[in-house]
Amino acid sequence: MTKHQICSRIWTVVCLLLLAASPLRAENKNENKNEFTVLQWNIWQEGTMVKGGYEAIADEIARLKPDFVTFSEVRNYHGTRFCDRIVRSLAERGETYYSFYSYDSGLLSRHPITDSLTVFPENGDHGSIYKLESTVCGRKIAVYTAHLDYLNDAYYNVRGYDGSTWEEIPIPQTVLEVLQVNDASLRDDAIRLFIEEARKDVAEGDIVILGGDFNEPSHLDWIRETKDLYDHNGLIIPWTVPLMLDNAGFVDAYRTCHPDVLACPGFTFPADNPLVPVEKLTWTPKSDERDRIDYVFYHPYPGLEATEALIYGPNGSICKSQRIKEETQDPFLPHQGIWPTDHKGVWVTFRFR
Repeated sequence: MTKHQICSRIWTVVCLLLLAASPLRAENKNENKNEFTVLQWNIWQEGTMVKGGYEAIADEIARLKPDFVTFSEVRNYHGTRFCDRIVRSLAERGETYYSFYSYDSGLLSRHPITDSLTVFPENGDHGSIYKLESTVCGRKIAVYTAHLDYLNDAYYNVRGYDGSTWEEIPIPQTVLEVLQVNDASLRDDAIRLFIEEARKDVAEGDIVILGGDFNEPSHLDWIRETKDLYDHNGLIIPWTVPLMLDNAGFVDAYRTCHPDVLACPGFTFPADNPLVPVEKLTWTPKSDERDRIDYVFYHPYPGLEATEALIYGPNGSICKSQRIKEETQDPFLPHQGIWPTDHKGVWVTFRFR
């Protein structure tokens, strides 16, 4: 073997080693140019309720590399905008993200943002909805984030707790009673504005995604098969926000991928967190308040389908002040290290056929 051949082979080996060590070789679904991922994540006041929570949020996003993140419970602590701060923390971890300033909700994108809009401005405890526009898979996309009004949470009333003060109350006996309390919130108002704005995006041929903590269950979950489960107390309730989205043509990604409500209830709250006392993880200590209140919705787009929907985080929940493991068929995306919140997230993979 000549000296030139030896050098050539050494260089080939070096290149292969460098390629293997390169971040581009890491398992990352975002490498597929025909698919993108969305993570909806309620981060419980920026992870500040859990020691080391903020760093855990940054570590997990850097590990998972979602194309878009829709945050709930953004508080802009420490005198800085959370989304700007998390972008800087991700840059320190070698990941480039772009943000749209918000409060109460937040948005991150791995793709440059071309426009942004406040759809429903933060108003005390009455929620918020924000929007960014970008390009993904060569197509224009509008991504919305929501954290809806958490007052007058009527699904607590069904459990015998006031949805504003969380004090014990008599359990309502009719659906009408429940919906009257539900109507007192501003969740419906916020979603009407979202639907109005999103219709413009659809008319322009854009992909439309909505992620958020709605603070409201789904009409697809409180049905005949579940009326005597999870302290639903025999009630079948057409919860209005998911129903409005359904009627407007939007698709619930998790329930579409997992239509069996009994096998895959998809509970996102309250999530067990071993770093937090049980009493801080539940609003209704004597009842089963497990529900799916975190969602990723999308509008049908030619060739686009939700191919995977996972519950992100621990498979433990809090039920009647007890830490339990869910015995369900819900698919989970496990976290690593500290879990920074009292919610579970929702991870959805979208693909073009």
